[in-house]
Amino acid sequence: MDRRETAALLAYVGRLDPRIVRTDPGEVRDQLTQWHALLGDQDDGVPLVTGHGWDARVAARRHIRSSPYPILPADIVRPWDLYRRERLARHSDPTPSVDPDDQAAWTAELVGTRRAVAAGTAQPAQARAITSGRDGVDPRLKARLREIGSPIPPAAREALAPYRPARAAREAAVTQGLPDALSVRCEWCQAPVGEPCRRRRIGPNDGVRAATPRATPHPGRLDLAAAQQAQRTEQVQQPALA
Repeated sequence: MDRRETAALLAYVGRLDPRIVRTDPGEVRDQLTQWHALLGDQDDGVPLVTGHGWDARVAARRHIRSSPYPILPADIVRPWDLYRRERLARHSDPTPSVDPDDQAAWTAELVGTRRAVAAGTAQPAQARAITSGRDGVDPRLKARLREIGSPIPPAAREALAPYRPARAAREAAVTQGLPDALSVRCEWCQAPVGEPCRRRRIGPNDGVRAATPRATPHPGRLDLAAAQQAQRTEQVQQPALA
């Protein structure tokens, strides 16, 4: 808080506890200097109010109501330190939006976020549950992802295609508007959703010796995916026609 805010806090406290009121101009000046030295606007100063729950006047009023001793600046500094620790304990560092290779910018954003949380100018970032999906992603990261189009550059995607044929075939099908076979479970090889179909190797005793991934899905899986895609399209078109 600046000197005027310190003076306003002193005036407010004096109305609640007349024992700290000074009438001599020199004593008033010394008292204001003392309080401002402990609560002032330096880096570790105490703000008068913040937008997230801190008010020095509330801390002063609580002390006056609960303690028989005259209030001191330390009686406001202690609740402020507790407020800062509690907020930082609830804060989970979000991923900075800057380039991770720029170590200085990465560190500066982390430190700046922590200082804003501790100072009460920003809310603590809670750790998101795994089930929260993509709804809690930082908007700046979403904007950056829209700019580059994909986390994997097109050249790298093409270079990886021979090593993951099932994924490449799936991406090509989706790009061409064809049904995504991996969006349904395969009734032939029992491959779950999202996993490629498997080719089973049968041993002499009719037992399955191994199962290797197929580059292309089984025909029945393609038919099932096409049927579900047609059903979804029909469901979307029906409200429009209505």
